[in-house]
Amino acid sequence: MSFNIENRRYTGSKAKLSDWIFDLIGKECEGDIFLDIFAGTGVISANASKYFKKIIVNDFLYSNNIIYQAFFLDAKWDEEKVLNLIKKYNELNKEKLIENYFSKNFGNKYFSKTDSKIIGFIREDIETQNLNKKEKAILLASLIYSMDKIANTVGHYDAYRKKIKINDRFKLDIIRPLNMEVEIFQEDANLLAKKIIADIVYIDPPYNSRQYSRFYHVLENITNWKKPKLYGTALKPEPTEMSDYCRVTAPKKFEELINDLNCKYIVVSYNNTYDSKSNSSKNKIELDEIKNILEKKGVTKVFKKNHKHFNAGNTSFNNHQEFIFITRVNHG
Repeated sequence: MSFNIENRRYTGSKAKLSDWIFDLIGKECEGDIFLDIFAGTGVISANASKYFKKIIVNDFLYSNNIIYQAFFLDAKWDEEKVLNLIKKYNELNKEKLIENYFSKNFGNKYFSKTDSKIIGFIREDIETQNLNKKEKAILLASLIYSMDKIANTVGHYDAYRKKIKINDRFKLDIIRPLNMEVEIFQEDANLLAKKIIADIVYIDPPYNSRQYSRFYHVLENITNWKKPKLYGTALKPEPTEMSDYCRVTAPKKFEELINDLNCKYIVVSYNNTYDSKSNSSKNKIELDEIKNILEKKGVTKVFKKNHKHFNAGNTSFNNHQEFIFITRVNHG
C-alpha cells in the first residue's frame, strides 16, 4: 500500500472538513496566492492546489516540514532508488538487529521492542545513504506515516497505552508525492506574517493548552535524529518549540498576527472546545474574541457546522461545532 497526505492521526486535522472549507472560500474569496500559515498535516494546502496558482505552507514542527517537502516539493527524485531501500528495510533480519537509541527508549512502550529496533535501524541507515533532499524527505515521511499507523497511542504521543500486549506490526510503506507550485516555511507564524504577501490566508492555530511539539515529540525526535535525553513516563525531551497560542497570551498573539497580515481575505478555522470539561481542551481564545479581532480588520462573516471532534478518551463535550470566519480585509 501507499499513503496519501490525509492518512495521518493528527489532533485538529481538517481532512474531513476540507470540502466545506473550500466551498466557502470559493463563494466568498478570490485570488491566486493561498497561504496556509499553521499548516499541520498539510491537507488544506494539498487541496488548495486544486484552486490556486501558488501555495505557501508553514508550520513550526520539523516533522511537518519534512512531510511538506516529501509531498509538495517539485524536485527530481529517483523512485527506483527509494523503492529499493524500502524493500531492503522490509526484508531486514529481525533476529540480527541490535538495540539502538530508539528501541532502548520506545521499545515495549509506543512500539513493540522488535518494531522499535527496526525503526531505529532504518532511521540511522537513512543518514548513511546518498540521497538528495526530496529522496530523504520521502523516506522520512514514509517512516513517519508507517510509524503513526501502528503506534500504541490514542492518536498522539502525549502517552502510550499501558497493560496491553504490543504486537510486531511495522511495515514501511511509501507515501504518494504530489507536485505543486509551493513555498515551504518552518517559522513562527507571527514572524512570517510580517514578510509574506498573499491573497488568501488560512489560519488554524492551536487554541488550547496542548502543545503540538509535546504531542508529537516522538515524530519530532525521529525526524531530527539528534537523540536527546528523554524524561518522564512519556519519554519527552526538554521542551522546545512551545507555542504562545497554547498560553494565556493567545488572544494578544492572534491580534498581532491578524494586524500584520498583508492579504485580501482571512479565513479562520475555530471550534467550540472552550466548553469542554477538560482543562487542557479549553480554548485560550474564545469565539467573541476571534470575531472582534477580525472585525477590526474588515467585514467578517461567520459560518458553522456540526462536527465530531477528536477525542482521546478523557474529554467529553456535546454539540461540537466547527466555525469558519471569512474576513474581507479593508484597505486604505
